[in-house]
Amino acid sequence: MIQLFRYGGWAGRVLWVDLTRGKIVPRELDESLALFLLGGTGFAAKWLWDMVTPEVEPFSPENPLIFATGVLTGTIFPQASRYVVAARSPLTDVYGEAHAAGHFAPELKFAGYDAVVFTGRSDKPVYLYVEDGRAELRDASHLWGRTTYEVEDAIKEENGDPFIKVAAIGQAGENLVRFACVINDHGRAAARSGMGAVMGYKRLKAVAVRGYSAVRVARPEELYEVYMGEWRRRMLEHPFTPQRAKYGTNDLVELMNSIGRLPTYNHREGVFDEYEKISGERITREYLLRPKADFACLQRCGRLIKVPSGKYAFLGKGAEYEGLDALGANCGVSDVEAVEYANHLCNQYGMDVISVGGVIAWAMECFERGLITEEDTGGLRLEWGDADLVVRLVEMIAFRRGFGDLLAEGVYRAAQKVGRGTERYAMHVKKQEIAAQDGRAQKSMGLAHVTAARGADHLYAFPVLDEVGFEREIRERFGEQYLPEIAERLNPKYKGFMVKEMEDFCAVVEAVGVCKYGTVIPPVFYYGDLARALTLVTGREFTEAELRLIGERIVNLQRAFNVRLGITRKDDTLPERFTKEPMPRGPAKGQVVELDQMLDEYYTCRGWDLETGIPREETLRRLGLDFAVEDLRSRGIAVPS
Repeated sequence: MIQLFRYGGWAGRVLWVDLTRGKIVPRELDESLALFLLGGTGFAAKWLWDMVTPEVEPFSPENPLIFATGVLTGTIFPQASRYVVAARSPLTDVYGEAHAAGHFAPELKFAGYDAVVFTGRSDKPVYLYVEDGRAELRDASHLWGRTTYEVEDAIKEENGDPFIKVAAIGQAGENLVRFACVINDHGRAAARSGMGAVMGYKRLKAVAVRGYSAVRVARPEELYEVYMGEWRRRMLEHPFTPQRAKYGTNDLVELMNSIGRLPTYNHREGVFDEYEKISGERITREYLLRPKADFACLQRCGRLIKVPSGKYAFLGKGAEYEGLDALGANCGVSDVEAVEYANHLCNQYGMDVISVGGVIAWAMECFERGLITEEDTGGLRLEWGDADLVVRLVEMIAFRRGFGDLLAEGVYRAAQKVGRGTERYAMHVKKQEIAAQDGRAQKSMGLAHVTAARGADHLYAFPVLDEVGFEREIRERFGEQYLPEIAERLNPKYKGFMVKEMEDFCAVVEAVGVCKYGTVIPPVFYYGDLARALTLVTGREFTEAELRLIGERIVNLQRAFNVRLGITRKDDTLPERFTKEPMPRGPAKGQVVELDQMLDEYYTCRGWDLETGIPREETLRRLGLDFAVEDLRSRGIAVPS
């Protein structure tokens, strides 16, 4: 009999599902694990460390697939809606993790579980159904071959309950597209690292959850008083909030273009002459029906849009900033209806729009340079700005048809297969496509892409405070002594320190299950707020110092995982486009990324070896990661003393 968990916040149970045997076992959550790593990304890091040795391939039954919520997920703390999906990535071959908001994660908590861990591989398509503590695997043969939206609707209909929450894969996951993703709530994407492909390999079509029990809160009256009297007010009164509710992330198109950080033509430039055609202002004016909120969300950054007529007509979730750039400016496309429709298809088929746009942009540049020809593409002419082509390629990638089969491998593998110098134009870090940022126009972002555990990743550190000069918040969070340089986006000084600090904080944010909108941008809540929330929810006293240690612990455990897979400083690098090719025009004209300077500072702040990038023994032991030291050394990996 599983006992009531000692603390509030955590459900106190983890569901272990063996897909090979069709066996489901609920287990008590380890209290020491909960206090050591909190949840979410912390749980994922530890379970992957325990279960994934170098011999475990991404596409193998031994590679686990983890869905994990945070300790605050499902509470009234602003934007407490998040979960992570983790496995060894089939895209990068290293640590893989994706995150999503919506309503799926709180529902999993309401159903009585903090996490679900899938092992093995089913011999037929299945989906997991969880309702109020009970769980069963059900046949999904009738769902195989259907889109993520169709799967969600079908599961709700066949169970007669419109309130069931579903996380599903589409055809891209079934076809093992290496950047396939997991979609919940009709368009919320756990997008990066190819977690949908792992799900497809396991023949797991969906996870459906329904719960009726609230998250247990130790001091509910106090939590409500603080929420109404302080947290809600601070969030709503921040000048950033009305703008986010009005435009979502779409108005970042205008902002990034204004600072020269809107990737265009495969990251060759940072400004797009036709940016206004895909801008947040235009989308809001012509296509927005209403904003959409996730669970406990005060910002409502989701967009419900309608393209009323024409070949790209649809009604559904609109693109975020990343989709507008990846499928728009980065491919030279200014037809906003085509961009929105291509994004819509990515959500239905279950694909990461960043990777889709990245691999298409690579192919377009290689075609422009004569490195890829019509003989390679099956007769397709890959011209910049061809909106119809982008839409067509989205479908070809999802179904691995023709030239799409090559692109479905991701930009790194596609370039390796083609050769002929195409590797130079593959914009990736550790095999993952670079998102809609350019480190030449904001130095901290250049470093952040390099140091992230899952490969090119703007969200792992999410260093945006120097983007437009949040000088007051920088002073409060990092200290007066680092100004003015740390706030200057084109100045590499102190960016190693900033990225390190932000990685630690963002790890805590993902471990407690809240959104980076509100904790990072706008910078409303920080360690003190999270410690207070955790104290009221769990009934155990948490301090800022303890949370800082946990964040640092998670980042170092993820690094140790990657070190065990062979990652060193040589892998912490950017394409030469960013380090050797000065930005050709715009506000950042002439800039490159001073990577070595920032990386040295980062490693020093981290307590990692400057030559190898491996965490030092003293660092790992200080964080309670003695087991990592012993394991690495037992494998012949030198852990610097």
